Amino acid sequence: MKFESGFGVLGGDARQIAMAESIASDGYAVTAFGFDNVDFLGKIKKADLKDTVKSCENIILPLPVTRDGVHLKMDYSNEKIVLNDAFAKLFYKKRVFGGGMEHLSQTSTLWQTFDTHDYSLREEFAVKNAVPTAEGAIEIAIREFPGTLNGSHCLVTGFGRIGKVLSWMLRGIGANVTVSARKLPDLAWIKSCGYSAVLTQQAGEGKYDLVFNTVPAFVFSRSVLMEMKGCPLMIDLASLPGGIDLTAAKEKGICVIQALALPGKIAPKAAGEIIKDTIYHMLKEGQRLEFE
Repeated sequence: MKFESGFGVLGGDARQIAMAESIASDGYAVTAFGFDNVDFLGKIKKADLKDTVKSCENIILPLPVTRDGVHLKMDYSNEKIVLNDAFAKLFYKKRVFGGGMEHLSQTSTLWQTFDTHDYSLREEFAVKNAVPTAEGAIEIAIREFPGTLNGSHCLVTGFGRIGKVLSWMLRGIGANVTVSARKLPDLAWIKSCGYSAVLTQQAGEGKYDLVFNTVPAFVFSRSVLMEMKGCPLMIDLASLPGGIDLTAAKEKGICVIQALALPGKIAPKAAGEIIKDTIYHMLKEGQRLEFE
């Protein structure tokens, strides 16, 4: 299924570079802005902001759209684009895709009337991103843990998308895996998969070599950390502010690594393909709705 017009890619990181090159390889016209220091592979045109938006029907913003709530995320440009009403007006009658679009909507009320889509909220996006996130977490563990993962005792807090994939990978390496969850049905699933299971509120009671937190809540408070046995390496995969009291962990001598946005750091090509495929799915769904 072919889509109307071309794609405009505005800012981002290595994921957006890979995504733009992949879209171009599919035969679509791609115009990019915010990549001053990048030599793209394939036929990708560079243009200024206004020309990029004007020439393309589909506009793709980065993930996240903004880090500070004020400027467009552009890792490969020194230019600062302020997110305000003037910026929003450029996208009138355009299809706009982005990640973390709730932060963009706070910069102008105009976004409430535009055709915007948040690809980061899609289930297929989240599930596919769990794989590079889990691989990135294991890469960090192999690099930072002085022992071997094979035979180690690992705790994975949370049995969501990332928790499921990460637990499976760790067991494949030969680790002894314990998984925590808050709900009894999840504990039943954890046990049925062959892992040891523990309630999340009791996660700090065991003795582990490594702890991987995937829960975006304060699981490891000061009281929990101070009662933990030993000083495991802790890798926090949850979005900021994370799930670990960093001050208390430092006081106890526990090493905590905050591992954010791993797909873009360790597998930008795969992450870019995931974004592209998700946007294609959203466009196809939109086309079907037009003809129903």
